[in-house]
Amino acid sequence: MAPERSRSLPPKLERLAEVAYDLRLSNSMTLQRVWRRIDPDAWEASANPCMILQHATRESLEEVAGDEELLARLERWLARRDAVERGAGWFGEHHPSELKGVAYFSMEFGLSEALPTYSGGLGILAGDHLKAASYLHVPVVGIGLLYQQGYFRQVLGAEGQQLEALPFNDPSSLPVTPVLDSEGRWPRVRLELPGRTLLLRVWRAQVGSLNLYLLDSNHPLNAPWDRGITSSLYSAVKETRLLQELVLGVGGWRLLEKLGIEVDVCHLNEGHAAFAVLARAARFAERRNVPFATALRATRAGNVFTTHTPVEAAFDRFDPAMVTEFAGPFIRECGLSNEEFLALGRHGPGEPFNMAYLAMQGSCHANGVSQLHARVSRRLFQTLFPGWPQSEVPVGHVTNGVDMSTWRSEPADELWATALGDYDTWLARLPEAARAVDRVPDEELWDHRAAARQTLVQYVRRRHEGHVRARNAPEEAVRHARHALDPNRLTLGFARRFTGYKRPNLLLTDEERLVRILCNLERPVQLVVAGKAHPNDEGGKAMIQRMVRFSLREDVRDRVVFLEDYDMTLAQHLAAGVDVWINNPRRPLEACGTSGMKMLVNGGLHCSTLDGWWDEAFSPEVGWAIGDRSEHEGRGDLEDSQALYDLIEKQIAPEFYARDGLGVPRAWIRRVRASMTQLTPQFSADRMVKDYVERAYLPAAQAYRRRAEAASLPAELDAWVARLDDAWGTLRFGTVKTTAVDGQWEFELQVYLGEVPAESVAVQLFADEVDGEGLTRVDMTQEAPIHGAVNGFVYRTRVPAIRPAEHFTPRIVPRHPEAFVPAEATRILWWHR
Repeated sequence: MAPERSRSLPPKLERLAEVAYDLRLSNSMTLQRVWRRIDPDAWEASANPCMILQHATRESLEEVAGDEELLARLERWLARRDAVERGAGWFGEHHPSELKGVAYFSMEFGLSEALPTYSGGLGILAGDHLKAASYLHVPVVGIGLLYQQGYFRQVLGAEGQQLEALPFNDPSSLPVTPVLDSEGRWPRVRLELPGRTLLLRVWRAQVGSLNLYLLDSNHPLNAPWDRGITSSLYSAVKETRLLQELVLGVGGWRLLEKLGIEVDVCHLNEGHAAFAVLARAARFAERRNVPFATALRATRAGNVFTTHTPVEAAFDRFDPAMVTEFAGPFIRECGLSNEEFLALGRHGPGEPFNMAYLAMQGSCHANGVSQLHARVSRRLFQTLFPGWPQSEVPVGHVTNGVDMSTWRSEPADELWATALGDYDTWLARLPEAARAVDRVPDEELWDHRAAARQTLVQYVRRRHEGHVRARNAPEEAVRHARHALDPNRLTLGFARRFTGYKRPNLLLTDEERLVRILCNLERPVQLVVAGKAHPNDEGGKAMIQRMVRFSLREDVRDRVVFLEDYDMTLAQHLAAGVDVWINNPRRPLEACGTSGMKMLVNGGLHCSTLDGWWDEAFSPEVGWAIGDRSEHEGRGDLEDSQALYDLIEKQIAPEFYARDGLGVPRAWIRRVRASMTQLTPQFSADRMVKDYVERAYLPAAQAYRRRAEAASLPAELDAWVARLDDAWGTLRFGTVKTTAVDGQWEFELQVYLGEVPAESVAVQLFADEVDGEGLTRVDMTQEAPIHGAVNGFVYRTRVPAIRPAEHFTPRIVPRHPEAFVPAEATRILWWHR
């Protein structure tokens, strides 16, 4: 059933039906006031404007329509929104007509609590990406799945154990609408499976000026088992998981074609969607009447792969027999044998089919989500590039950012807007707004943080009391929940997925020391914790139970609260009011860790191990670092826990409570100011999306168009790679001479190119990063032919003699002006001493 968008509203509220379905705008500060006025209980319980409008009484709507002050505020907000939508935006001003479109594929999207199609950070990042792209007017379309149940909702049992609930997501109450054709019918995307055809329904969610299309297998004409393919996010059943990824990748690409949406760039947000690169190539091959391999060569130039995985074990891998069974019809459509298809997703025979490998081998542009994660990813993917130094494995980085308009609190919004004197566009002018915030008086910043903490404490009490009552706890427990925490205490927050490498219970390493820190009479501390464990992660569940039991200790239960069912609404409140966000993953296993970024715009501070984004963001004036940059197996939990206790006890708490005669902690506020002004612009989703546009999307679109428009180019590249593979064994080095000349090393070497044309390779001098010296890569100059040799030449170059000559090694690598090396041509030959 379609959501009830056409319900009659009072004339002054007619546009609410429009904005209630806009997931970039529906939770704005102004609209939140409206939803609360219409039905405060429904807003607190659901944060779902669509449902509120569907079920609001006529009396409540008329009452809101009579509030002239609120209506005036709403009109001003709508006028500003319309002006933004009509404008060219950043993309239109800087890159008009340079990009036809980007298809952004993701297994999950965290846009609003009203649309529960996410499980954690990957989905929140995808949602923030779409929101920022909409505001910047970047032509992106989202492709995902609509889950009947989504990810589980967490409930705590009487003993603190995690229980999982899977409520049904009724599409009629979600901010989505069915995609209908010109005759009002529901078009179906078809996906051939062994012995049957899977029919997929299509829903649309609006994200500002952008659309997110969601595929749904719960079609009445599908078999019962097939209807459940999109029942829950990240199914633990391998067969279902594989089918979900076929639906997302193959079905998603077919959806774009069915809707007539043309794009230059296919962006894979993690390897789950990697089948899209094959679906894209298959359709290119069909339209251009070229072999599949040539089509993949043409289209991979326009594919961008973002990996979020810091460990190889986390890559989605499937049994080859399962892949060839379920993807059999698609494999035949591609015109490939089973072995040819499987080779696209693995390094060698006998290996499982690896979705991340498929994404890498089907894309020419790949990136990690922080500087450190890119380095880790280059190590993970090095097996695909034998002989190449880890530093040259083709994985760059675009550090994640968060959508500040989603994560700012209402008081923070007021603070930034007032500082800049601009309520309309301060979010679009973050660097300028940061300079304005830098001039806000200490007293004002401190009052802002105190009010934010008080608001958080009030929210925690309400939510905690509700959960305790729902468990039918004794009245004494309800009373304690109602009075938990103190708005004047230093408040620490930790809210992450509970799993081993994130070390959520690092604070519990020495419980008695933590109790002493929390209960310090002069510098008391309190802790708010939330987080879920994967249903199959028994270790993570045990960590939750231990943390819950600790929070119930008689001596700390007014100072420690574990809030169940961590979701976007809770995350927004924590980001707004926590003084210090604690994050202690085991380096380098955190790809980015965007949860702490949400604090920045609100004036919260960060204390973390030097992993993910904090490795590049940290400096002593903006927060605290736990431990150092060492990396080793089983990184010292005991040492890091002691370092964390020391930081809280000897630095964080003393600085927070060191007040002057006016009651202001000047050193603390200096740190808050530095964090807000230096880090908020740097780690915003606006900056992230601009980086993607300029460092990935535009180069990918240009390369794809060159290959698509020059019909012979993909075939030429295929032939070039084939010639290199066939003749690479004929290459060899002759003599190498090194001479010191005027403070430089001069290298002269003989190279016998055998059956390889000289223009097909580059002869280089290479030195890797070592002893503080950076990577050096110099193309050598071809000079005279070697007398008496066929296709042999002398090559020469000079480099500054600032490092020993033995650091440098000659090598031969593929070269073509239109090829991505080594992504598309992995051959390499090194000179051996």
